[in-house]
Amino acid sequence: MRQLTVTIPDDFYETFVSFFKHIPDVSIDENTANEVPLWQQEMVLERMKNAKPEDYIDADVALENLKNKYGF
Repeated sequence: MRQLTVTIPDDFYETFVSFFKHIPDVSIDENTANEVPLWQQEMVLERMKNAKPEDYIDADVALENLKNKYGF
């Protein structure tokens, strides 16, 4: 028997699972440990939509600011 890991869109999930439930010897294990809640996805998308270019800073600059602020 083989094992397969699949990432599918949320709106296709129910159709996908219902199809495979009818196949003998198929087990479906849902791993929701790393799942980002829908409300948080929406919040991030909204923030990205409203962000201006001047709101962004380089990751190296941000890391340096944290090191300076907290003495890492």
